[in-house]
Amino acid sequence: MKKKVFGRQLKRDTNERKALFKGLMSSLVMLESIQTTLPKAKSIKGQVEKLVTKAKVRGKESRQFIQPFVSAQAVDKIINDLAVRFAQRNGGYTRIIKMGKRFSDNAAMAVIEWVEKSPELGKEVSKKEKEIKKETPKVVKKEKEIVEAEIVKPKKTLRKKVTKESSEKKGKQVK
Repeated sequence: MKKKVFGRQLKRDTNERKALFKGLMSSLVMLESIQTTLPKAKSIKGQVEKLVTKAKVRGKESRQFIQPFVSAQAVDKIINDLAVRFAQRNGGYTRIIKMGKRFSDNAAMAVIEWVEKSPELGKEVSKKEKEIKKETPKVVKKEKEIVEAEIVKPKKTLRKKVTKESSEKKGKQVK
């Protein structure tokens, strides 16, 4: 008989489930969006939103309440970044987007992410893209030079060696 049982067990005992949720919530905070199964995403959604609300209401004093649920780096990011980002929002900080079924075991997959994206995240990506665009032509040119040098030079040297060997076999002198 099930009485007063709340939450999903996900076929894990209590300690395994707590460790799983701590890892998922820390990853969500640090990476801004994660792909996982739909039941796991639904399980952590409410807990993550409660942590952000505590950080908003209590400010820096909320560290002791948040610490057992996420890693130390994630605690800092929740208090310093997410609480400020969602200061005007009353709730609903995350969204779950269904992705379809996983091929291997047909599990329902989903992406859980923050509703408001970090403005710093977009800047970092654009800087990395610019660096890649600047470096790409140089690397391609170097690769072409290396490929041409490796292919062309050995063929010429091989032909000369072959002609020397073949001429020696015939008994002719090569100068």
